Amino acid sequence: MGKKVTDQTRELVQPILDNMHLKLVDIEFEKEGKHWFLRVFIDKPEGVDIEECGIVSEQLSEQLDQQDPVSVPYYLEVSSPGAERPLKKEQDFNESIGKSVFVSLYEPYEGSKTFEGKLTAFDGEFVTIEITVKTRTKTVQIPFKKIAKARLAVTFN
Repeated sequence: MGKKVTDQTRELVQPILDNMHLKLVDIEFEKEGKHWFLRVFIDKPEGVDIEECGIVSEQLSEQLDQQDPVSVPYYLEVSSPGAERPLKKEQDFNESIGKSVFVSLYEPYEGSKTFEGKLTAFDGEFVTIEITVKTRTKTVQIPFKKIAKARLAVTFN
């Protein structure tokens, strides 16, 4: 049910976002406790505000009511992905070059399952991260297919 709901929601929300010059970051349909949540994450280069989230929520809610792709009661949430937004698609990695990232892997690579540092390159096959170990800077090339999860990382310098 989850993939069907997210796919149908994507079709409904995309024209709304295109009209408002916003980008769809992700859609999640998850059960937490006894409640279902349909979460839509949106963004734009300068960030989205609560008013934009409200407009998208209202318009999407109308579309969902008309199309009725969800067979269970649920809560609709439209929000920004936040400062530590997930990186899921190749485009997300390309747009994040030069930023701090946190990456966790399915299995250890070069002795570690997690890496945090500056994303310096992405070629579709490898994610290149510049990490600092004690006082030394090191570059690690991680195979993209080994990444379980990745997100932007807030750093305090």
